[in-house]
Formats: sequence, C-alpha cells, structure tokens
Amino acid sequence: MLATLAEPFDADGWLYEVKWDGYRALAIMHGDEPELWSRNHQSFNRKYYPVYEALKSWGISAVVDGEIVVRKHDGRSDFNSLQNWTRPTDGQLLFYVFDLLWLDGHDITGLPLEQRRILLRERLPDNGNGIIRFSENLNATATELLEAVSEAGMEGIMAKKAGSLYYPGLRTADWLKMKTRKRQEVVIGGYMKLNGSPKPFSSLLVGVFEDGLFRYVGKVGTGFSQVQQKEMLRTFKPFIRDTSPFDILPVDTTPPQFRRRTTGMQVTFLEPRLICEVYFTEITKEGLLRHPAFAGIRTDKPAEEVVQETPIPKSGLLKNKTMASPTLHNEILFSEKEENAVLTVNKKQLKFTHLDKLYWPEDKISKRDLLNYYHQVAPYMLPYLKNRPMSLHRHPNGYKAPGFYQKDVTDTAPDWVETLAYRSEEEPDVQKEFMVCTDEAGLLYMANLGCIEMNPWNSTTRHPDNPDWCVLDLDPDKNNTFEQVIDVANMIHDVLKAADIPCFCKTSGSTGLHIYIPLKTEYSYDQTVEFARLIATLVQQQMPKLTSLERAVTKRKGKIYLDFLQNRTQATLAAPYSVRPKPKAPVSMPLHWDEVKKGLQITDFTIRNSIDILKQRGDLFSGVLKNGIDMRAALDRLMMNDE
Repeated sequence: MLATLAEPFDADGWLYEVKWDGYRALAIMHGDEPELWSRNHQSFNRKYYPVYEALKSWGISAVVDGEIVVRKHDGRSDFNSLQNWTRPTDGQLLFYVFDLLWLDGHDITGLPLEQRRILLRERLPDNGNGIIRFSENLNATATELLEAVSEAGMEGIMAKKAGSLYYPGLRTADWLKMKTRKRQEVVIGGYMKLNGSPKPFSSLLVGVFEDGLFRYVGKVGTGFSQVQQKEMLRTFKPFIRDTSPFDILPVDTTPPQFRRRTTGMQVTFLEPRLICEVYFTEITKEGLLRHPAFAGIRTDKPAEEVVQETPIPKSGLLKNKTMASPTLHNEILFSEKEENAVLTVNKKQLKFTHLDKLYWPEDKISKRDLLNYYHQVAPYMLPYLKNRPMSLHRHPNGYKAPGFYQKDVTDTAPDWVETLAYRSEEEPDVQKEFMVCTDEAGLLYMANLGCIEMNPWNSTTRHPDNPDWCVLDLDPDKNNTFEQVIDVANMIHDVLKAADIPCFCKTSGSTGLHIYIPLKTEYSYDQTVEFARLIATLVQQQMPKLTSLERAVTKRKGKIYLDFLQNRTQATLAAPYSVRPKPKAPVSMPLHWDEVKKGLQITDFTIRNSIDILKQRGDLFSGVLKNGIDMRAALDRLMMNDE
C-alpha cells in the first residue's frame, strides 16, 4: 500500500508514526525459509542478512510490512549508510515493522488499521528490542510532531486514517506522508564532467516520468563525495547510451547540454533506470528543481514509478470527497437467509426473486451478491445512469448461459418506470419504448431482471441528441495482449494531453479500455463521432502496426480496433462501476492515469473488492460530467500538433 504526499494538517481520526528513511520491505514468513522483498520484488535476503536471520528465528507465520533502516547513535535513520551497508560495522541495521497483512493462514488486510497493528505488536520477538522493532504511534498533533522530527533531523511523519484497510499496490489518501524538507525521487538520465576537473563527474542530469514520458527536471551537482561518485560511475557503465533519454525538456529554457555540446564539458547519457533522491528548495514554473542536492541512490523500486510528487493541500485533505466515502451505502440489502423479498426503494415496491441463484458458479457469486453490490455502489453509479435510456442486456441464468438484449420494454415494465419512445430502422412504423433509469429503484429493477451489466446512452432524455461525453472504445483482437491495449490508451492520452484535452480512462471490465472526453451536451452526435474519428485517425497514424479503424473484424488483421462509432445515437457502453458478465465478475473501474501501465489487469477490480476500493479513492470519473471541452479550439490544437 502506497502513501500520498500531503501538506501538514491537524485533524481527529489519524494515527502518526515516524517516516523512516530507509528501504520499504515485505517480510514473508511461512515455513523454514522467510523471504524479504523490496517494492520492485528484489530479494533483500543476502544484502541485509541480519534482518533475514532475525525473521528466520521469529517463529510466526505471517506477512509483515516495514522499513529497513540504519540507525545512527542519535536515533536518526541514515539513508546513505543503508545504501552502502555491507557489514555490522557500517551501522546498526533495524527492521521497523508497522503493518500485518496475513497471519496464520488468514488474509487480514480487511481488518481496521488499529486491529492489524495490535496483532502485530503482540507478536514481536525479543520484546521488540532486537533487530525487529515496532514503529510506535506518536501521541501529538501533526504540526507538533513535524517540528520535533525536524529538530531531530528526521525525514518526516506518516499519517494513517484510523480504521483504514490495507490495499496492496494502491496509492490512497488514507496513508499520507508529511515531510520536514522537500525531497523528491528522480531518475538519472546522464551526467556531465568538466574537462580537466579532478572530480569523477560534475553533475547528474535527472528527470521524472510523466504519462510514460521522461521529463528533465534539472542538474544535481552537490551532496556526494568523490568516493560515492567513483562507485556511481561503475554503476552507470551498463546503462550508457548515445542519445538523450529525455522526452520532455523545459519550454524556451532548454539547457545547453541538450542544444549543443557545451565547450569544456563532456556529457554522457544513460538509460533512465537508476533512481536517486534529492533535496531541493522549490520547483520553478518550468518544472525544474531549484538547488537540488544528492541524498542517495535507491534500488528498491521501478524507475517508471518515479513521478513528480505534489502535496495535497490542507484544504483538499479536509474537504476533498475522495478522502472518505460519504455517499457509498455501507449496508447490504439482502442477507444470506432470504431467497425472495419485497422491498420499497425510492417509494417504489420491488419484488426480488431467486436470490440464491449462482450467476458465477465457480466463484460462488449469486444474484444476491449482484443486487447487494449495485445497492452499495448506486450513489457513485447513478450520475452515469440517471435519465438515460438503457439497453437491457439480460443474463437471468448467469454469465455463462446465453444472454439476450432487450431494448423495448413496452407492456413489460412497471407503471413507475419512465420510458422514451423510439422507432427502429427495421420497423419505422412501430413505436417502441426504451427504459429510462431515474433512480436506484430502476437500477435494482434491471439487476433483478438479470442485467449483470448496465448499458446507458451517452445522452439523457433532457438532451437526447447531445451526448455528455465522447468515448473511444479500445477493442482488442483475440491475439492482442492487454499490455498492447495499455500502450494504445497511453498514446491516446499523449495525443489529447498535447492538445490540452481532458480525458478519463476506465477498464471496460472485459478485454479493453474506455477513454471518455467531457462534452457537457454542447455538441450533436454527428459532431461527436467525427471528433472521435479524428482522434482515432491521429492515434492510428502513430501506431499503424498495432491499431485499426476497420469495423469489420476480418479487416482488422489482428489489430486493436479504435472504436469511435460508439458515439452514434443509441450506442451504449458498460457504465462506470458496471459489473460485466465475465469470469470472476469484473467491474468497469475508473483509473488514475498513472495506473494505466504494465501490470494492470481487468480482474484487479471485481464485485468482491470494488466497494472497499471506492471507499479509498472516491469517484475518479466525476470530471466526465463537469466542464465540457471547446471542440473547435480542441480541433485547432489537435491539427496544429499534427503538422
């Protein structure tokens, strides 16, 4: 579980710990041989063998989260000493443990933070005075603690929301890091050496990743000794390259070393794989670090994870909706004892039947589970369903059995269900009725019919000819990998970002990804489909070997289809937070763009875990329904960038 950088604030309901300046590590103890892993899955067993031996003699069956540090005589952790640690004479090696994920065969990540820490503390070896120690709670306000740790020369504090759960791999606002000094991880992209200088090198050229591109953030010329520099040069050797690795340079302030070879200076470029930490005073308007100083090399995480961190402001922490889950329904509708039930929802009476029917037999997920999920997620999901005509995709016998689509609900829906009249191309003389979802009662009514997924129009009945969003549906061929889909999504993001066009990504819940652009009902369906066609064309030109604009599967030749035709009248896609009729009951989940990377899987978000995840992250898709783009200006920027 990852933490978010935040400005200091004082509030009730938070637990505080020291932010140890070391290497994060996961200890896995089950059987005779424990494992000690870094964040990027490197083994620490040999490098920090005293910790490994301490784990070996601990004698518990558990998975423990903690930080490996070298502690100095004054009690401070010293990152540089840890990096260079080879033997006990190099410093006192300690493993500060702070969380318990698994114990005696049971996953306990779903227990509240306080309970997990009590269970961990009760099982400390040697009364907590040996190599393995407990990271204690600090009893004071965040402001007081930061002042104290600053005076002690320590890095900062961790603030963790009381009662919070543990979400492996997710960065949430329930864990916050507050620092005494500005400090940033950066990736080394090269180094400079002044001709005639006795120093091994004069400065490092460093950057961060931004939407998959490597952005230059400055030179680091202080903070390291010549001994460190010589060791670093040996480390650099395998990564030397001929060209600059930086994709993004400061506008109008391109450093001389990237414009031309500077007189008297030799530049060596490196593959962006090595991470270091730097102190700095501020970030300039060009995105450069001011007065950076070297703090140490890191080897415990992938370089691609290094992005520029911006603290969440105090106002955002105390008011931001994503900090809590004020709208999600915590209670469930149906207990295990009920097979049928009659409930009143939104003042409408609904009869629910066959609640025990297994919709996902291999996962023991029932119709009851589906209805309980839609009840809990309704406050988040309804903004994307409300007042929208629906295409009912029914699977009354579960996801494996053949399903069927029902658009016309004439004479079948209850009187309270709102409808929208339409005429199909096949039967232009016959008036039919789309069901319109207006509230939770409508959502649950559809789920009770066996609608595993919810498929709304892109527009509402108030503006039926003007969609709220433009969407690109990435539809892979059976031979495409999901990593290729991720690459295409990031290319779309790059194209749109370069034209200053906001976009939001979610998993389809099936095999692809969906990318939405907010429109705010300002444009027609015809305009929207042509806008999407242009974007798809620009992306296809960038990735011709991987993508296709051909609608017919036989003409795509195994490529990913950039489906821009989902923007036509009456077209539908699975709504955000919709369950899909696929194995393991995946959910169409909105994503942070920094999650759209290698390792992402459709089944990361399912009916089993999505409610808990949403309690941590809030609605990441809400921007889709907010300020719409100026399409004419966006087109101008797209075409200008394409020249």
